[in-house]
Amino acid sequence: MHTVAQILTGLVAALHVYFLVLEMFLWQRPPGRALSGFDAETARLTAPLAANQGLYNGFLAAGLVWALVIGSLATQVFFLVCVVVAGVFGAATANRRILVAQALPGALALGAALIAG
Repeated sequence: MHTVAQILTGLVAALHVYFLVLEMFLWQRPPGRALSGFDAETARLTAPLAANQGLYNGFLAAGLVWALVIGSLATQVFFLVCVVVAGVFGAATANRRILVAQALPGALALGAALIAG
């Protein structure tokens, strides 16, 4: 189960790197606009907010990678809980799809890590 937890955590980290790229660099281009559903003007106006959000996703990814590198279950659990909380909050305040895109993968990785620990 340890290997499954590590793989799932790595996938969650990769997912957050993807979110970082979409939100920081592609927000005003077709991939970012498809994600948000915004027209060009709304995407332009919200780009600074999206970039900030992308930066936070990058911090989550960095924390997860750090946890894997140092082999710390406590650090892994901390950052996975952060992912789940961010996903639940995002689903409640922005878009329900975030629950499936962010919170669910984080919860699966968290469950696997807790079982493995």
